[in-house]
Amino acid sequence: MKKFDILVIGLMLFSMFFGAGNLIFPPFLGAQSGTSYWPAMLGFIITGVGLPFAVLLAVSLVKGGFQTIGNRVHPVFSKVFMVIVYLSIGPFLAIPRNANVAYEMSIKPFLGESLNSTLFLFLYTVVFFFLVYVISLNPAKMEKYMGRWITPILLLSMIILCAVGFVKMDAPLQSPSGAYQTGAFSKGFIEGYNTMDALAALAFGIVILNSIQQRGVQDSKKLTEYTLKAGMIAGALLALVYVNLGMIGGKMASNESFENGADILSSASTLLLGQSGTALLGLIFTLACFTTVVGLTTACGQYFSNLIPKASYKSVVLVVTFVGFMLSNLGLNQILKVSIPFLVTAYPLTIVLIILTFFNKFFRDSKKVHRSAMLFTGIFAVISGLNAFGLDLGPIQKMKDILPLSSVGLEWIVPALVGTFIGMVLSKFSKKPAMVEQIDVKPS
Repeated sequence: MKKFDILVIGLMLFSMFFGAGNLIFPPFLGAQSGTSYWPAMLGFIITGVGLPFAVLLAVSLVKGGFQTIGNRVHPVFSKVFMVIVYLSIGPFLAIPRNANVAYEMSIKPFLGESLNSTLFLFLYTVVFFFLVYVISLNPAKMEKYMGRWITPILLLSMIILCAVGFVKMDAPLQSPSGAYQTGAFSKGFIEGYNTMDALAALAFGIVILNSIQQRGVQDSKKLTEYTLKAGMIAGALLALVYVNLGMIGGKMASNESFENGADILSSASTLLLGQSGTALLGLIFTLACFTTVVGLTTACGQYFSNLIPKASYKSVVLVVTFVGFMLSNLGLNQILKVSIPFLVTAYPLTIVLIILTFFNKFFRDSKKVHRSAMLFTGIFAVISGLNAFGLDLGPIQKMKDILPLSSVGLEWIVPALVGTFIGMVLSKFSKKPAMVEQIDVKPS
């Protein structure tokens, strides 16, 4: 495969990953972390870039992708987990979040208070999802639209905003606030969950592999090699953008207090470039969110059309875009309320499963190790998710709170290690003795 093809696929992968969360959370991290910016950003990049890259690599290494990885726990677990992930990164969470954020940043700033924002949101999402549907109908051309046209425009817009920001902004970083005062790295690590890219990588891995295979590459080692190279291009661009957006947030923190990263970028773009800055930021958010929604819609179409033989790819894409359109009109706040509890639950399970994949040869594909590790991780991941919904679980809550790293939201790590160890012990002691080879003795 040509180097240009790898570059185009890498740019397409970047555009698929780079959506609403990737724009909103880095500047807010920069504003809150202040002088603790670099350890916080390092933690963010590990889960926001490193983990999705690891997921892509794991999916490309294992024949059958995540389905095979999940089957090491149990076929039912594999199917249920993937359906939940696809629905979450698809029509029920990530897709409506991206569409709504695109509207909030590109259209709403230009509306007067007297205009009906709900009506304009409806009209905007009609056009937005119609275009998503049209492009998603032909996955083969998605690379052309996103890798060759849309992504370069998006990157150029980002370069302009970041370059002007670094030239005109010289305010010093402020003192860290909140959890960044005592645990900047761990706080940044958890904030990286919000990009949802590790979960999206479970779906995008299939899309990237299909793009490579369409170029005639079938050898498993070559598939992994090209996926790795495309992932490195996308990962490097993501990390570079995160660092720059985070620094803008850090330098804006001295001006006023902000509720979220969108407010920071909106104020920064207007401060730097006036109304032109607002329009530029609107273009950035629209392109970023649009490409991500197209990628997620395509991934959902491919997965569910394979999962349900009677459902065609086109019909799944139609359903996904329609549901995404309907939920987008609920409003951003309602969507975000659901996202954090889900991510707090899903990410630990994903992290542990991917780590087990890379060390699978040491466990000899043992189902006991996988099941025990996921059971112990899952219990505390679910507890954390219920906590994020605002539920206090009484005695169970106290048990969770005394675990190491609980104060920084990583209480699942020790249970995951314990579960893995127990699984290894059970696997070792439950091995069946080797069968004695029978030798047939022919009568003389």
